[in-house]
Amino acid sequence: MSASLAIRPTLYEETVPGGGHTSFVLKRGQLLRLSDLEGGANVSLMLLNAQEKSERLNLPDTLKGQHTAKLTAGHCLYSDMGRVLAAITADTCGWHDSFGGVLNADEVAEKYGQGRYQELRNGFFRNGTDNLLVEMGKWNLNLQDLLMVLNLFSRVDVTADGAFAFHQGHSKAGDYIELYAPMDTLVILTALQHPLDPNPLYAPKPVQLSWHKVESDGISVLCRTSRPENGRAFHNTERLYI
Repeated sequence: MSASLAIRPTLYEETVPGGGHTSFVLKRGQLLRLSDLEGGANVSLMLLNAQEKSERLNLPDTLKGQHTAKLTAGHCLYSDMGRVLAAITADTCGWHDSFGGVLNADEVAEKYGQGRYQELRNGFFRNGTDNLLVEMGKWNLNLQDLLMVLNLFSRVDVTADGAFAFHQGHSKAGDYIELYAPMDTLVILTALQHPLDPNPLYAPKPVQLSWHKVESDGISVLCRTSRPENGRAFHNTERLYI
């Protein structure tokens, strides 16, 4: 399921290497495509209101408001003010995880062993907590602002006995997800393996980012109309720009 409207021209492209991190403001009316280049990627994503950073992604409200834990095209990512930070307008992967979070330095060392800069230089083992904090510092944010994350390209089910089940090989090379911004949204992300990925080797995968100018805000119709709650969230967002 996806929106079929044109998203040209491409404004900019870049590749985030495995283990890398970045942050930027996705401006109102722009669209971001994130692509899994090799298969098996994971992107841990934070979203905030770029103009008022106390307004942040609220995953519990996002899931409750749309009656699902399976985020895909047609769904919105809500802020804690009931606004839409981003709308998922296209998705070839079909499922993105909102449960798994990120690892810290001690957890990475326990899972993958020591991977210090002193021996590995730029190939040292990075962790999601520190990567996100590095980017957050660029926006005058710190540890107390560290949020729950959405793990793109990863699927985690909950079994009948309440355990988490990670699906290996869920995302294939060339899979992508597109996020449309109905407001100026601060995007903070890192490309690291999902905490539940059973691969015992530290081997994060790269992702490509591309920014697009949307020719019509009709691209959001799928998300706006998929649930009554989404229509109200778009209304709340549009009031910011009256």
